[in-house]
Amino acid sequence: MEYKIKTIGVLTSGGDAPGMNAAIRAVVRAAISNDMKVKAIYRGYKGLMDDEVQEFTTQDVSGIIQRGGTILKSARSEEFRTPEGRKRAYDTIQKEQIDALIVIGGDGSFTGARLLAQEYNIPVIGIPGTIDNDLWGTDSTIGYDTALNTIMECVDKLRDTGTSHERLFLVEVMGRDAGFLTLNAAIAAGAEAAIIPEKATVAEQLEAAIGHGRRKHKNSSIVLVQEHAIEGGAQAVAKVIEKEHPEYGTRVTILGHLQRGGSPTAFDRILASRLGCAAIQALLDEQRSIMVGLQNGEVVYVPLSNAIKYKKNIKDDKWQALQVLSI
Repeated sequence: MEYKIKTIGVLTSGGDAPGMNAAIRAVVRAAISNDMKVKAIYRGYKGLMDDEVQEFTTQDVSGIIQRGGTILKSARSEEFRTPEGRKRAYDTIQKEQIDALIVIGGDGSFTGARLLAQEYNIPVIGIPGTIDNDLWGTDSTIGYDTALNTIMECVDKLRDTGTSHERLFLVEVMGRDAGFLTLNAAIAAGAEAAIIPEKATVAEQLEAAIGHGRRKHKNSSIVLVQEHAIEGGAQAVAKVIEKEHPEYGTRVTILGHLQRGGSPTAFDRILASRLGCAAIQALLDEQRSIMVGLQNGEVVYVPLSNAIKYKKNIKDDKWQALQVLSI
């Protein structure tokens, strides 16, 4: 007897990212157009355990493509990491008669989805939604482009103040364990240097980059610091510079959660819409335990195990570009 998916569940998990709502919208409308019911799960895996579930129609996702954050909310759940927590989640899946699950989030969310799929043999599809852009198997994740533009705009404004007062600004950027946001924002904003986890950056290298700019008669400098590249972040870097070069007038700006918010860019809206539709198509094609991603402009299916296991690498040409262009 042929197994047919009649009802899908969709949730957002982990840190919110601009474009998640566009992905939810695409999933709901693509599913309904293929005669499936959609059960929206609020507050991620916590909501799945607590049965915070509501059936969605196309009207429920009307007017949300331009909204940041996620209408389904998000929450981190330690309980879901346990077999007992996942059993509670599966009980909800059975109660709500959900045949397959679509998870929008990052690698932590995908790890949980993969465990649920392995333990209870339920089809799971992942849609990459994280500003960090750190998932292997996709060129871009939902929310990354919007966050990158937000950082660039903030740094442009800081440049005005830095130039007026002849100061060095250290700007702390999110990214968890990856430097994609920091490095690309540094290139886009014309920063003098970037400190990222992927490159061993010592105080001498930082001083060389800034000092070179000073010798070229730049009266201000912008350095982007990835939040976990150095213990203590931008504040720790500032202490080193202030001790050696008090004349720089060093200032620290921590962008924090500003980077997560805002209306998604056109790129993120289109990416989220494509991947949301691709997730439904993957289920129709009887795919399971995969992530839908984008490589060279084309939608691809990547095993969840690979997306979680492998590390996405910074392109050397981008690092070299920053070094050359900061002169």
